[in-house]
Amino acid sequence: MIRIEGLAKTFPGAAAPAVAALDLTIAAGETCVLIGPSGCGKTTTLRMINRLIEPSAGRVLFDGVDIARQEPAHLRRRMGYVIQQVGLFPHFTVGENIAVVPRLIGWPKDRIAARIEELLTLVGLDPARFRDRYPRQLSGGERQRVGVARALAADPQVLLMDEPFGALDPITRAAMQAEFLGILRRLAKTVVLVTHDIAEAVLLGDKIALMRAGRLVQCATPEAMLARPADDFVAEFVGADRALKRLSLLTAGEAMIAAPSGEDGIELPRTASLREALAAMLEAGTELVHVIDRAGRRIGTLGLTTLRLRARVK
Repeated sequence: MIRIEGLAKTFPGAAAPAVAALDLTIAAGETCVLIGPSGCGKTTTLRMINRLIEPSAGRVLFDGVDIARQEPAHLRRRMGYVIQQVGLFPHFTVGENIAVVPRLIGWPKDRIAARIEELLTLVGLDPARFRDRYPRQLSGGERQRVGVARALAADPQVLLMDEPFGALDPITRAAMQAEFLGILRRLAKTVVLVTHDIAEAVLLGDKIALMRAGRLVQCATPEAMLARPADDFVAEFVGADRALKRLSLLTAGEAMIAAPSGEDGIELPRTASLREALAAMLEAGTELVHVIDRAGRRIGTLGLTTLRLRARVK
């Protein structure tokens, strides 16, 4: 879907490039998270993908075609864009904000109206209540939901997101991350997301690209990066609790032994994370979990030894 080859950007007067010789491939339907310390080049990279910034060297291929050969406005209509401060038009209603791109490309009114209703429902906002409100009448989380809906309005192939949840309070942010993860699973969009939060990257990313001083340090799945950081910088960035972060990536159903035991233990649903299972074990003072299905039937067991093996890092 997106292939970045030797991409570089040096701004006039800068002592060093913002991005240097970046190579990265993002498959169709994949969520790739660009992460790193401030000034590492992640946002510059994101903006070069849709030509908001032109590169100094290298190229970006979108569906096998160099984006330098594509008309910028047409390219951007194929890529939804969500930013931290949302950027809703203050004098447009929620519905009018969502309809901006569909109107530009000439959709009929009935199709636009149906799309507004569909997307508001998708992001958890009642169309009857929110369609005619203005951005000033919304909370931060509600504005962010509208921003996501607007980015999806014309059904783009790619969604670019620059710190989309960074301005939200921790509780709203966690709720939005969970909701967005559900949306991603339903829509199977290709997503490039910028964040500085490793927990967010682990939760949302199929692949994490960690950058430093304009260069790619490591690109791997969340589990692989947590288990095998490429160097001391990566290990420090992902955090000393990376063993616990690994346990958040797997569910009890994925790690259980499919042999129900008659021993004493606690019961947890198969969808519980291994981190939740460990916390429950410690609270109950037991080393055994019985994994149950939706009907409450025991379908397997999970022991402390399995958790130790799953949390092992290098």
